[in-house]
Amino acid sequence: MSIKSRSGGSNFKDPYRSEEFPIAHREDEREAARQRKKDFPYRFPKDRRQLHGKFDVRENARRLLRFYYFERRLAQAIGAWTLTIPDFEVKVECGRHLFFHADASKNLRDRLYEQETSLRKIDEYRDEEIDRFIEELLSASDTPEFLVGLHQVAGKALETTYRHHMDDTDSIADAPTIRQLKRILLDYEPMLEWGEEATEAYIDGGVDEQSLVNWQWHLQELLTSIGGITGADKRCEEPSPLRIEEKPFERGVEPMRDSRFQTFKTTGDYDVGDGEPRFQKETYAAERLRFVRTQRDEVDAIEAFGTFLWDIRFMDFQAEYDLARITWDETRHTEMGHRTLQTMGYDPFELPNRLTSSTCRGPMEPAYAMAEINLFGEVGVLKTIGGFIKDAEERNDRLLSHVADFIRSDERTHVRKGQTIIKVMTDLGMQDLELRTRELFTECLVSLGAISKDMDVFTVSREDLEELIGE
Repeated sequence: MSIKSRSGGSNFKDPYRSEEFPIAHREDEREAARQRKKDFPYRFPKDRRQLHGKFDVRENARRLLRFYYFERRLAQAIGAWTLTIPDFEVKVECGRHLFFHADASKNLRDRLYEQETSLRKIDEYRDEEIDRFIEELLSASDTPEFLVGLHQVAGKALETTYRHHMDDTDSIADAPTIRQLKRILLDYEPMLEWGEEATEAYIDGGVDEQSLVNWQWHLQELLTSIGGITGADKRCEEPSPLRIEEKPFERGVEPMRDSRFQTFKTTGDYDVGDGEPRFQKETYAAERLRFVRTQRDEVDAIEAFGTFLWDIRFMDFQAEYDLARITWDETRHTEMGHRTLQTMGYDPFELPNRLTSSTCRGPMEPAYAMAEINLFGEVGVLKTIGGFIKDAEERNDRLLSHVADFIRSDERTHVRKGQTIIKVMTDLGMQDLELRTRELFTECLVSLGAISKDMDVFTVSREDLEELIGE
């Protein structure tokens, strides 16, 4: 018996059917089924998917594990660069993309767990070749090179691989994988489009295009040398020399701002940083502007949480994911502050940006830096933001009450998540952690000139720290 193809021929061989497994037809039953189908009144859309794919569960999981690892490592990589990126729009966009990659890794992790891969095995997975590629990508000489590696090389390769995987895997049996990849690609499309346009902006602004092309080729060759994203593609020789062989990557510790900004770091007090108050102290107008500027200056929180993610990499997946989500939230706060200043009638770049927090936190061990922003900064916001929202509502200040309401919601979540993240970072009790954090920030504030040297024998109080840091 031959099996006819859909075109009517008899040469089609279906690998899932065999003469060894004959079909036990009963003609009366088959005819009855045909009649029931004929009489059924509804003609629903046909499902064109095929029960066929290139991968079994084992091979599917092997590939997904590499996809997961690439995504996790790219989120970490962006975190490592958050302090070093000077350009406002790029720092903000990278805060968003950091979460996109972390969320992709979580989606892939969830699917791997469904395919009977233990979470411990997933989280402990390492690949030296992928690590080597990521370390070289991190060794970009400047932000344009970093974006080229992030988007033009790694991002585009992942996007192409995901689309091929969706085409090649079983569209029925492996539908959950296809759904996860489609969800990931929803973020990839705008992310890669922005990366392309940002690279063009750098070139139009004077960055040497040929140097970017050379760097892109170098990283593409390195990716090819490890078998591409899947590890199964044809390999080439590793390009030589690699930058990491001359100098291993180290994350930056100094917060960078582009030339549109004026900055100050010796205080968190905007009146001091501005040279003189813009409004009378303790008036609603003064508090209103201070609040909005604080949100615009949450650009330092993008730097903080991104850096924490890098510094605690591989310690705990959930902590990494929560830090990535908080980074995205702080990105939105920065955007909200920037847009609100514009709506109020300011050019946001006319108002100096304070760097006190990032200057102190940049070189600091992650547990103490996290404690400062969580125990002092975010808790401090929650102490005052309710009263501010009430004042805004009483004055019918719909713009500020609207913005502050969303920020309050985020900060409550951050305080809760932050307590768990801190436990991953350190075994210190909260009391000892708070005291040591205050000591370290006292030393930093003395070095910046925010506290005079003849006062450095004491440790600043919680209230002093909130005021001097300005969060």
